[in-house]
Formats: sequence, structure tokens, C-alpha cells
Amino acid sequence: MPLLLCCAAAAAAVADPVPAAPSAWRELLGIVVPLAFVIFALFLVWRLARRRYGLTGKDAPLSVLQILPVGPRERVVLLRTRAGKLFAIGVSAQSVNLVATLDQADLEGSGDPPAEPTQSRRH
Repeated sequence: MPLLLCCAAAAAAVADPVPAAPSAWRELLGIVVPLAFVIFALFLVWRLARRRYGLTGKDAPLSVLQILPVGPRERVVLLRTRAGKLFAIGVSAQSVNLVATLDQADLEGSGDPPAEPTQSRRH
């Protein structure tokens, strides 16, 4: 009987091996999969918010046509509304001001370069 008990204990030890330590690939996969899921979820929320609130795209309420820096923190921004109106906006660190309301003709230009100002020469 003791021999049978000894064989049973040996068989149990062979049948229930010590669990192997997780491999580096499993650890990496355990980090990358949840991270990819979070990035995908943020991307999905961003897309849905853009579509729902019309923040960008062809039917956006405002679109920026051009930004002209005029100083270290000052810019003139050219905006177009959904209705086609054009505005030049002055943006600084402290304020935002309407500079001018423009017409479509102001953007199109005549195709000729502007004439250079004449300089008076002193003799």
C-alpha cells in the first residue's frame, strides 16, 4: 500500500506541473491590446463629435482660409462663413478683433502683380 501511495503522489506531481512564468510576448500583448483599444475608442469618439457638432468639413460653420503672422503672438486670420461671407480677424494674446469684411473679389485678384511704389530719388 505504501508503494501505491508513493506512485500516486509521483503521478500527481507529474500531472500538475508548476505553471510556467508568463513570456515576454504575453506581457507585451497584455499592454498593447488594451492600449490599442483605448486609442481606437478615443478616435471613434472624436469622429462622432466632429460629425454631430459639425466642427470641420465642407459644412462647417467657419473655415480658416489663411493665417498671416504679423508678430510673435499676433496674426491676421481670414475666415469664410457657411454663407460665403469673408472676414479678416486680428488675433493677439489678449484680444480678437474684426479687421475687415471682405468681398469675394478681394480674394480673386486681377492676376497682375501689384505695381511697386515709386521711390523719389534725390540728386
